[in-house]
Amino acid sequence: MNSTIVKPGLFRDRREAGRVLAEKLTTYANRSDVLVLALPRGGVPVGYEVAGALGVPLDVFVVRKLGVPGYEELAMGAVATGGVLVLNDQLVERLGIPQHIIDAVAARERQELARRERLYRSGRPPLDVRGRTVILVDDGLATGATMHAAIQALRQQNPARIVVAVPTASPETCEEIRARVDDVICGITPEPFDAVGRWYRDFSQTTDEEVGVLLARRNTPEKSKATQIPTADSPLIDALRETAHPLAGTARDYDPLIGRIGEAHFALLGEASHGTHEFYCERAEITKRLIAEKNFTAVAVEADWPDSYRLNRYVRGASDDVDAVEALADFRRFPTWMWRNTVVVEFVEWLRAHNDALPPGAEKVGFYGLDLYSLHASMKAVLRYLEKVDPEAAARARERYSCFDHVGEDTQAYGLMTRLNLSKSCEAEVVRQLVELQRRAADYTRRDGRLAQDELFYAEQNARLVKNAEAYYRSVFLEEVSSWNVRDRHMAETLDELVAYLGRKAGRAKIAVWEHNSHLGDARATEMGQRGELNVGQLTREKYGSEAVLVGFTTHHGTVTAASDWGKSAERKRVRPALADSYEALFHAARRDRFLLILNESEALQQLGVPRLERAIGVTYRPETERQSHYFRARLTEQFDAVLHFDETRAVKPLETTAEWETGELPETFPFAV
Repeated sequence: MNSTIVKPGLFRDRREAGRVLAEKLTTYANRSDVLVLALPRGGVPVGYEVAGALGVPLDVFVVRKLGVPGYEELAMGAVATGGVLVLNDQLVERLGIPQHIIDAVAARERQELARRERLYRSGRPPLDVRGRTVILVDDGLATGATMHAAIQALRQQNPARIVVAVPTASPETCEEIRARVDDVICGITPEPFDAVGRWYRDFSQTTDEEVGVLLARRNTPEKSKATQIPTADSPLIDALRETAHPLAGTARDYDPLIGRIGEAHFALLGEASHGTHEFYCERAEITKRLIAEKNFTAVAVEADWPDSYRLNRYVRGASDDVDAVEALADFRRFPTWMWRNTVVVEFVEWLRAHNDALPPGAEKVGFYGLDLYSLHASMKAVLRYLEKVDPEAAARARERYSCFDHVGEDTQAYGLMTRLNLSKSCEAEVVRQLVELQRRAADYTRRDGRLAQDELFYAEQNARLVKNAEAYYRSVFLEEVSSWNVRDRHMAETLDELVAYLGRKAGRAKIAVWEHNSHLGDARATEMGQRGELNVGQLTREKYGSEAVLVGFTTHHGTVTAASDWGKSAERKRVRPALADSYEALFHAARRDRFLLILNESEALQQLGVPRLERAIGVTYRPETERQSHYFRARLTEQFDAVLHFDETRAVKPLETTAEWETGELPETFPFAV
């Protein structure tokens, strides 16, 4: 009997904790006498990963506490899977609890236990533990009361050995458990321990539905035609298994990617949706390392310039906002969850702390927006700046921008009316305003030095955004390609201006760019390019060559935060399993939950250059038209330099959740869950 202890650390969530824990249990892998029993609900995501990594069956071991009537928080015993009853004889005797009370409480809890087991197993019988090695898994141990009851109950079912495995535990509880079982694995035993949830970044409650889904997935062979892979791909699948770098949740997971980025000045980090937790979280983790290890100086994102600049001021310690949530207050335009979500808040606070710790005079890392949807907010920002530095120029700017007054803030109406020649274009006015601001730039910066330079750059970018946004809204009613290209040219132009400005301040800039795969993967390697579209990835590669490293993200199934239509409420929607002939289905067939591919590492991976389908979910998700709405053909090895695949992903959590989001989308098998 032994206890395995490793250094303290933080787990992203229960699934990651399970993958880390599985690495400590490899001696039990692929053994026919081993099974995993998870304590629901929180232990099931952990157990799912452990059972999958070890190649053994998974089941739940349900324990229901028997509370003393009137003092239910005080446990006089428990009932568990198999109908087992265990009692705290000392407590029962001390309190003089009569047998009929014990029987009544036990009967009630057995009913609830049976209900939960039916819900979780969907009619499948429990696994037989007699004569087998049972690994009991939970998400952590504080007092260990539930685990003690589970051990006592499991002993009565005559397993050969009992192993307790948890990602985190208090040192005292870990030692107490050790005396009662054959083996105990406590991933981390930090002091002071405080609570299990402290050692998880995401400790949100596991639902009954999630428990049922994970059990069914682990114990039901996959039969979906959507993800069947032709046998001709078998050599490529083998190559993927051999060359993929597994992501096990360790600090060194991204060493190969950081090495591939090397001294490049641009890391373009994508996403396959605008609402996936793993994409946001892992992109943030990679960016933190680029800032800390590679001296990246800015993060530029698919968001509007003025909204992001408020965040920029916060992370640089130049605003009155008290925290990241307040600094995100300007992100009120649909889709708010893109930036007002829990992962962004955590990253922004990290960036603020990083900047605060820099020595005096060091250049702080900034946060900037590249997009152009903020026409009216940017006009107001230009006017506010000019009113401070040049009231006469502000009057001229107000007169020019009044060209838009007849449509109010309805930018779509402006585009339509100019397209139908019902209203004159404001193109000349916005161009003249940008030119005048640029012409007078030297005068403005001489007045207040470096602070004036920052304010002028902010104002000039807003004026440039107004010019490009005007062109964008005029082009919307011409053809789709035209408006897409105007938008991506603007984002690439803003990136260029940011590089030049930061370069003047502190030498050559290094920038992490966060946008959707459709913006950051080279358009020339996709259907987009064939129909005349370009994007930021293509323009950046064309201008900067190997200085830009393009990284894509993919997923096979899970959940996503998205709307059913533009402007509608955020929902937590189920992402359907990827279609056959897609890269996502191919990666799923490799049977690696999370991995990194460096696409030039192996000759075998060049087969990924053969065109396949690739999924793109934006701010809307329409599974009823999955193929038409969310797939395009691409040549992956030309589109990206590296790809991160997360086989199952979950929805990013908005700061403001709706009832629709909290409820989530009912499974297709509801109410039978099979």
